[in-house]
Amino acid sequence: MTTPRYERILLKLSGEALMGDAAYGIHPPMLGNIVAEIGSVAALGVEIGVVIGGGNIFRGMAGTATGMDRATADYMGMLATVMNAMALSDAMRQADIKARVQSALNIEQVVEPYIRGKAIRYLEAGRVVIFGAGTGNPFFTTDTAAALRGAEIGAKIVLKATKVDGIYTADPKKDKNATRFERISFDEAIALNLAVMDSTAFALCRDQKLPINVFSIFKPGALKRVVCGENEGTLVYC
Repeated sequence: MTTPRYERILLKLSGEALMGDAAYGIHPPMLGNIVAEIGSVAALGVEIGVVIGGGNIFRGMAGTATGMDRATADYMGMLATVMNAMALSDAMRQADIKARVQSALNIEQVVEPYIRGKAIRYLEAGRVVIFGAGTGNPFFTTDTAAALRGAEIGAKIVLKATKVDGIYTADPKKDKNATRFERISFDEAIALNLAVMDSTAFALCRDQKLPINVFSIFKPGALKRVVCGENEGTLVYC
C-alpha cells in the first residue's frame, strides 16, 4: 500500500534510538536510517511532527539518582532533546527534507520557540516540525510531550518508535511464549497494566481519543507501513 491512512502524524522518537549500537551520543548511520524512514513518509504527502527524547545524552531521572535536584535534572534533559532535534534537522537538510525545530524553552539564538499556529502552518507547507525541550516543564516526560503536541497540532495518531515491534503479553526477551497484540483498547491496556507510555501521556491520548501505534524504528519500512495502515506494530485504540 502506498496510500497513507493518516494525513498528519506525531512521531515520538527516543534519544536512545539515535545511539544505534553506540553506548551514548548520536550514531550517524542510525540517524541517517531514521531520516530515510521519515523521508519515505513525507514523500507520500503526510504531515509529520516529531517529538524527540534526550536519553542518549542526559536523562533527568538518572541525574536524580545521583542526588541532583529533579527540576534541574529535567531541565538538563530538555536541553539534550534540543541538541538531538538540531542533529535530526541538520540530517534532514542534508537529505533535502525541509524541517523546522521548535523548542518549548526559549533559546532563540539556536532554535525558534514553540508557537502552535506557526507549527501548524509549517506542517501545512510540507515541512517536518521537530519539537524539542519536551513540554518545557520539569516532572513531565517526552512521552507526555508527544501526547500534548499530537493533540495540539491535530495529529490523527501518535506513533511511538521503540526497539520492540509492538506491545507484547510479556517481555519477549525474557519470555519466548510472549505474543504481540495487533490491536488493543486503552481500557484493556490499562487493565493488563501494559507499559505503553507513562501514565500521564497515556491518559491524555485516551481522553483526547488519540490512538497510539507502537512499532520498531529499527525495522526497515515499518514507519511507512504503519502510516499506510498495514499490520505493523500494535495499535492502541479508543
